[in-house]
Amino acid sequence: MEILSPAGSPEALRAAVCAGAGAVYLGFGQFNARRSARNFTQDEFASAVSYCHLRGVKVYLTLNTLCSDRELPAAVDCAVQASRLGADAVLVQDMGLVRALRQAAPDLPLHASTQMTLHSLDGVKQAADLGLTRAVLARELSRADIAHICERSPIEIEVFVHGALCMCYSGQCFMSSVIGGRSGNRGMCAQPCRLPYGWGDLANGHPLSLKDMSLAGHLRSLQDMGAACAKIEGRMKRPEYVYIVTKVYASALREGREPTPGELRQLEQAFSRQGFTDGYYTARKGPDMFGVREESAPPRELFAQAKAAYSRGEGRQIPVKFYAMIRPGEPIQVGVEDQEGRVATAAGKVPEPARRRAATQEEVEAQLAKTGGTPFEAAAMRTLVEPGLAVPLSALNSLRRQVLDDLTRQRTALPQRRHGAYKNGVRYEDYPGEPDIYVSLRRAKQLTFELTRARPHLITLPAEEIAAHPDDVAAAIRRGVPVAAVLPRICFDRELDGLRRELAACREAGVTDAYLGNLGLIPLCRELGFNLRGDYGLHVFNSHSAKEYKRLGFQSLTASFELKLAQIRDLGKAVDTEIIAYGRLPLMITENCTIKGQTGSCTCGNVNRLIDRKGVRFPVERAYGCRNEILNANKIYLADKPADWKKIGLRAIRLLFTTENGVECTQVLEAYQGKGSYKPNNFTRGLYYRDVE
Repeated sequence: MEILSPAGSPEALRAAVCAGAGAVYLGFGQFNARRSARNFTQDEFASAVSYCHLRGVKVYLTLNTLCSDRELPAAVDCAVQASRLGADAVLVQDMGLVRALRQAAPDLPLHASTQMTLHSLDGVKQAADLGLTRAVLARELSRADIAHICERSPIEIEVFVHGALCMCYSGQCFMSSVIGGRSGNRGMCAQPCRLPYGWGDLANGHPLSLKDMSLAGHLRSLQDMGAACAKIEGRMKRPEYVYIVTKVYASALREGREPTPGELRQLEQAFSRQGFTDGYYTARKGPDMFGVREESAPPRELFAQAKAAYSRGEGRQIPVKFYAMIRPGEPIQVGVEDQEGRVATAAGKVPEPARRRAATQEEVEAQLAKTGGTPFEAAAMRTLVEPGLAVPLSALNSLRRQVLDDLTRQRTALPQRRHGAYKNGVRYEDYPGEPDIYVSLRRAKQLTFELTRARPHLITLPAEEIAAHPDDVAAAIRRGVPVAAVLPRICFDRELDGLRRELAACREAGVTDAYLGNLGLIPLCRELGFNLRGDYGLHVFNSHSAKEYKRLGFQSLTASFELKLAQIRDLGKAVDTEIIAYGRLPLMITENCTIKGQTGSCTCGNVNRLIDRKGVRFPVERAYGCRNEILNANKIYLADKPADWKKIGLRAIRLLFTTENGVECTQVLEAYQGKGSYKPNNFTRGLYYRDVE
């Protein structure tokens, strides 16, 4: 199992390698999920790859952010440059970037970032079908969930083992962008989850701040289940932290043990939030998983020891086997072989007969073993030294340097890969007509006769609501209003059978279309014969992503609400495209139930609102599987801006109803139809008119 360490700077990279990392991940350019990290210049990246490859360490480039159409060519160019410089793989989130890189760098391995929100076996299989060679699983999975996926996965599985935990599923958090204009999906998260919130009138707690994860103590179980990689989070952390954490995990793994009590204390000293949690892995969710960073002096002695260690270049050396053959009448032969089977050889002069003292096998081997100043270590020798021959030490030194230099060149040789230019591809025409109006309901009780009488072009409901109220849905369809099922963004493998039964009930009620917000549910929908529609969880952020989803069989897509209307106008619409034009945008979807964590019981049926330090209240709703969904305090409202959304090539706009009652749903629909005078008291234009970092 590979230990994968963060490298937010060249110094952190050296610290990780010296501590025993098997691979490092780092940023190069502006397209990664930690844009505030030091990151690497092109020259630094080239040096980093050479440094790591010589020492048997892999280098992964992080390009795991969403890219606009204007940014995509530069992101592809960044990946191609990294490939030419020898990067071993690139981590990606954006489906458009995946598509573009398959064309521009077909031999470059791609890894599915945790930002892709892969949390099921079918999701991993979809990643494999896309050509990805590794999947980084969501951090919310339990030991049993991970083992189930590892046993059946067609590609490598990477698991986070140490570092910060986001409250929201990675790739599904919009809180930082919607509230502050800094998108976590674009590497600029402002970490609003670490701020104070409360449930009454005071923001007097931290119900969204999780402790850091630590799976120290579970390394052997991860290795036994077949995880290919154990990942340490922390590209924003200092090099001393990287060294300490990497060394603890790498040493334990190499020695076939779990970290000692002393090593666990080092982990906590290096960084923690009131300790660590393994709650997701052990399936023990709840209040014990939460904590905050307490102000304390840095562990100067521990950090000083770490810095001294990696500054000296301590760490794992590369074991090699030396060969030598010294025979009369033949040139001196010296060779070296590494563990991967690379061999370098060199020949010297023909040895002369000894006049005073002949070379011995022991002396020859001792001279070859002098590898100081290199990353190599003489782990084995195989020599033949015939008696009576004089062998100058300088000759052996020269031959040793030659073969090690040759082996270095072999180990740092750049891979031979195909590379091409970025291609825009076919440009699809915008829908020429006026957009239809779709209505997205959360509860069946919002599906009133008055709403269907107002004639929306489509109504959507969660699949579980349709299954629970099939008669109401069938009645709406009989009135001439089609209904589509909305599938959960998060659905574990153990929940799949229940969802299959619900979708079967949807088909019986006359539903033929399904909205998907996660790749993992594509196979189920195909199996049951649903038409595929893309929900906002798929992050349609550029024209290439729309083309890729079209290739996968989607008939319609929802453009990301982190795009401006001008960007959506310019988006190549390979299939029918819609936007969310009204409603409370989802800010987070969480595995931990914040409501139960506060009250000790499940009160999803009540009105639950988080309050922040400014007095703003955020509704918290139940999501599929008793998860939580935190909604924005204000609703998007664009009914008074019809000229802006009617002329950007949309097939439809969607009105997203969450906390509204049936009467409000009808009033809002009529407002967007140009009737009535409804307008919410507090509303926002969302991100449709402002730039997002």
